[in-house]
Amino acid sequence: MQKEFPEAEVFEKKQIELKSPIIFAGFVGAGLVGPVAINHIITELKMEEIAVMRSKYLPPSTVFMRGRLRHPFRFYANKEGTVCAIICEITLRMQGLFTLVSSILDWAEEKGSKEIVILDGVASTEHDDKAYCAAEEDLVRTMADKDISMIPQGFITGIPGGILNECLVRKIQGLTLLAKANKEAPDSAAAATLIEALNRFYDMNIDTTELQKQKDRIHSEFSELSQKYAEHREEISGMYM
Repeated sequence: MQKEFPEAEVFEKKQIELKSPIIFAGFVGAGLVGPVAINHIITELKMEEIAVMRSKYLPPSTVFMRGRLRHPFRFYANKEGTVCAIICEITLRMQGLFTLVSSILDWAEEKGSKEIVILDGVASTEHDDKAYCAAEEDLVRTMADKDISMIPQGFITGIPGGILNECLVRKIQGLTLLAKANKEAPDSAAAATLIEALNRFYDMNIDTTELQKQKDRIHSEFSELSQKYAEHREEISGMYM
């Protein structure tokens, strides 16, 4: 391993054969919808951690969850190698963001992935039980048939915006699924809405019962990260109109 921190690299901890996987990703944003949803997907699909992001642009932070130490920027895969998940549980600043984006998409293309789906929240006073999307035109029309509404206009910043922009010039399709979410606290209901949209669109069967039942536990586990997001939301992802 290098003695100095790299600009950005996906450091693989476990070798697994990936078969052109679809990639679901969640980063810190309103209601922590991305990390909460991705964490649930990882649990329900019994995914294994296969890699972490190493970069000098990541803040010197680590994550403890139920007393267990874990890297804050992780990559997972299901045992069939058909689905991958990326979860980031720290706030990211703008410096070095394009380097992180390039590293993620270089890795995705190397694994033969054709599609990356970003799950995120739109800051709101209340959740409306609806999923929204932003994607290229043909895909938006297809999603409308699955009760996923188009966002007519707006902007996406931070690492989600960077990934989606870069997908437009690469051979990988990028899209985002969004839900209105509590801007002050973890929103498990919004996360469940997005997973149910994935179930409809990708013919998946991810149970959201426990996600909705364990609202208090999720609030407790993610409350500190939610506070960090509230402090830094002017600089990081999750800014939509």
